[in-house]
Amino acid sequence: MTDKREKKEYVKMHLKDLRQNLKKMHLEVTKELILPQPNDIKKLINKMDQLLILIESK
Repeated sequence: MTDKREKKEYVKMHLKDLRQNLKKMHLEVTKELILPQPNDIKKLINKMDQLLILIESK
């Protein structure tokens, strides 16, 4: 039972982090007209892939 709870908290934490990063990128693109660095995008994609793997491992 705690394993599921820990997994849920882990996913929530990382989704929150991803959301913040995406919000920041969106603001940079729309307000400051700055494109994100390719490496930053790759990092976010990697984080999303890790979460997907974790979620699918049920």
